[in-house]
Amino acid sequence: METYNNIFKKIVERLDFIEKEKDIKILYAVESGSRGWGFASIDSDYDVRFIYIHRIEWYLSISEKRDVLEFPVNESLDISGWEIRKSLRLFKKSNPPLLEWLRSPVIYMERYGFAQRLRELINQYFSPLLCLHHYLHMAEGNYRDYLKGDLVKTKKYFYVLRPILACKWVEREGTMPPMEFNVLLETQVEDARLKDEIFKLLNRKKEGEELGYEPPIKIINDFLDAQIRYYSDYVKTMKKNTVADAHILDEMFRDTLEMVWK
Repeated sequence: METYNNIFKKIVERLDFIEKEKDIKILYAVESGSRGWGFASIDSDYDVRFIYIHRIEWYLSISEKRDVLEFPVNESLDISGWEIRKSLRLFKKSNPPLLEWLRSPVIYMERYGFAQRLRELINQYFSPLLCLHHYLHMAEGNYRDYLKGDLVKTKKYFYVLRPILACKWVEREGTMPPMEFNVLLETQVEDARLKDEIFKLLNRKKEGEELGYEPPIKIINDFLDAQIRYYSDYVKTMKKNTVADAHILDEMFRDTLEMVWK
């Protein structure tokens, strides 16, 4: 089995190749999936996401152009990226996946100070309401699809627990939740028995045990049931916050375009 350092190097080399092939510059590239969240199995995929910028001429056109690049390289490596204007528009809307990228613990590339400038602006553009809506919707869907019935898809517990704990973070802190599952678990779960049961499941997954279909884990299901009901009501009481002006992001786009291609 390849070492992590070798895989990291191959991913960076692949990103370098994409830059040359597409005549773009990658501003920021990170791990976005289970390896970024901290509950990867030995054989988990690598989900690489990046933000890129075209040459100035690309933007001087009346034609509508595709603003996404996708490279499903093989069964264990998936790479895709968003063009800078798409990324900034989504940032303005407080898009949770993009905000997660900016807080990923696994960074493959970070250039031109772009990501750091966005991090410094998160508090101005962050919407607790939109973020909680996103995580609640994710939790509800995965819970309904995978964790109901006499046998449940055990590994999917993490895909419900994480968004629910993110909801708890948003309610308590009013900020973007951390990406790492361990941080959410330690700070948002107070019941010692529940926390111990989740840690047992987490260790099984990390050690490579095949988490297929098993009977439901009652203490976790009861917790998720209660939290989904609670946040389904709580989100209705939340108010929209004032949307920050886009001119800062417009300037950032122009500055980055000039800096990268000067």
